[in-house]
Formats: sequence, structure tokens, C-alpha cells
Amino acid sequence: MSKDSMIVADGGDFVGTAAYILRPREPLTWLDPGAFGTLGVGGGFALGAKLCRPDSDVWIIYGDGSLGYSVAEFDTFTRHKTPVIALVGNDACWSQIAREQVPLFGSSVACDLEFTDYDKVAEGYGGVGLKLDQSSDEDIEATLEKAMDLSSKGKAVLINALIAKSNFREGSISV
Repeated sequence: MSKDSMIVADGGDFVGTAAYILRPREPLTWLDPGAFGTLGVGGGFALGAKLCRPDSDVWIIYGDGSLGYSVAEFDTFTRHKTPVIALVGNDACWSQIAREQVPLFGSSVACDLEFTDYDKVAEGYGGVGLKLDQSSDEDIEATLEKAMDLSSKGKAVLINALIAKSNFREGSISV
């Protein structure tokens, strides 16, 4: 990731975990929805960031739940030639909700999801979709490099990273 890359964080556990690892490279290069973690701001924030800083790489870090709120912005990104890179941590679950719901009610109804092919959704909107899972031919670094190369050529890219559920944020609260 280049020094002037913009990072947009959109929602949930994946982003909460990513915040422990990712660090903004410079001031004003991290955008997030604030303390209450409003889901779905990623697409709009990324669009604004790319229009304000067209020469910077813009990355959106999504959980699979938050992506559902703004994945249609891939249509906007492709129509308006606004190349961004989205990285989706897809654990097929509304994990932040399930963490409290399952112990309380003994059921994960409406929290367990399927591993959606979000990479194909991005392709349907004219972007490029890449998938990372245990059977991927490419490793993580090669996939990130490929995404940056495609973005530099004007393509909006979505990396669908299939991940396992985690209790890393066990004990955190959701609002």
C-alpha cells in the first residue's frame, strides 16, 4: 500500500479487527463511520475520497454485512471510471449480532449467511472480482498486487476474502 493510500473502513467485526493491524500512512488517510460504526458508508466515502484525491489508491475494508449496503456503488465506480479497491472479509455471518444473539436465544437465525460470491457481484457491475480462499491459486500478497495493478489501469476491484468465524472480539459490545 502506498504512502498516500486512503483507507475507508466500513462496519462490523472485520473492520474492528483490521483497525488493530492497519495504520493510516499520513494524516487524513483513514475514513470510518465513527464510534457507532454505521454500516454502508464505505461506497460513498470511497467515491468521495477518490474524487478528492484521484492519484491516491483508495481501499475500502468491508465486512460481508456492511458490503451489502453499498455494493451497488460498484456500478458508480465503473460508470464514472473511479477505480477503488474493496477488500471484503467474508465470514458468512452477521458476527457482531450473532455473538450476543446465540448465547441469549440459542439460535443463529438471520445471522448465519452463505459465502456469497461478491467477486461475481462486482463483475456484474463492470468491476473486477478476485477471490481469496483456501483453494486460491494465488497467495494474499499476489492478489493484493494484482488488485493494485488493475486499479492503476482504471478498474474498480473487489477482493472477496473468505475467512473463518473468529471470537477475537468476544466481549466487545455492539450498539
